[in-house]
Amino acid sequence: MKKIELKGTVISGDGDGKKFMELPWVKRQTTEKLGFTPYLGTLNLKLTKETAKQRKLLEKTPSEKIFPAEGYCDGLLFKAFIGIVQCAIVIPQVAGYPNDLLEVIAPVYLRQALQLEDGCEVTVTVNH
Repeated sequence: MKKIELKGTVISGDGDGKKFMELPWVKRQTTEKLGFTPYLGTLNLKLTKETAKQRKLLEKTPSEKIFPAEGYCDGLLFKAFIGIVQCAIVIPQVAGYPNDLLEVIAPVYLRQALQLEDGCEVTVTVNH
């Protein structure tokens, strides 16, 4: 089994991840495909230049897909871990989405569970 490690720095988001995760069709699909009910919100990571290249490789590996309601975009889901904490990466399939941004969901509030604040370095590991 290969691993892709994505390193980034915790940053504050604009709240769009929470709004997205609150949508009933998103919550249903992520719960079915990941095996956990995600906390309402995402952990945002600003990726290093090297890791942003890794994220492009990640998009070419097998993933789960979120099929959107009308007016929304598709999303890719990748099961992952931060240390031993189960999580998943969500990559919106929308034009202009930044290559150096990573949104992570989990069954727990990651900032609290892992004692993270803006500026903390985090490594997310995807096994494929």
